[in-house]
Amino acid sequence: METSFALTGKGYVIVAADTTAARSIVKMKVDEDKIKELGTHLLMAYSGEPGDTVQFAEYVERNIRLYQIRNLYPLRPPAAASWIRRSLAQSIRSRSPYSVNLLLGGYDKSENKPNLYWIDYLGSVVEVPFAAHGYGSYFALSLLDRYHDPEAPLEEGLATLRRCIDEVAKRLVVSPSNYKVKVVDKDGVREVEI
Repeated sequence: METSFALTGKGYVIVAADTTAARSIVKMKVDEDKIKELGTHLLMAYSGEPGDTVQFAEYVERNIRLYQIRNLYPLRPPAAASWIRRSLAQSIRSRSPYSVNLLLGGYDKSENKPNLYWIDYLGSVVEVPFAAHGYGSYFALSLLDRYHDPEAPLEEGLATLRRCIDEVAKRLVVSPSNYKVKVVDKDGVREVEI
């Protein structure tokens, strides 16, 4: 019953993910951080099979860090999204494919704009103004479509995110109770309370 949301605004990307780690009907953990910081200006929220998600997130984190060490500059968000897409596409053709869905948010300092990418386990990628994965997406996408404003300040973006979380809590039978929310902008990545 994993849920993750993300949206862009005027100079920022907000990424939120529930903190519950579960498999089938068993809740294993309630404080899992499903948002991985991939650098100073890049975030990735992941969902999928419990073993695959952590393993793939660490694989991506280490390879993006290796790129920065080798080249002395960080990977930009569009390039990171392409590399992750290729990795998932290659994985699906292997004997042990990753079953991971991702929301990749970043701030491109060279273009001074936020980027958000929706990536699924098949290796499909698309740049979007807002996105959601998991069962909560059935309720949140219509709210994001109605209330998202690409020029909104951070406070308004957090209010829109709060609407999504409240709607999922009200309408989803097995709704997550806690969420971790992170923002990436020109100043880097930080965690915020909603």
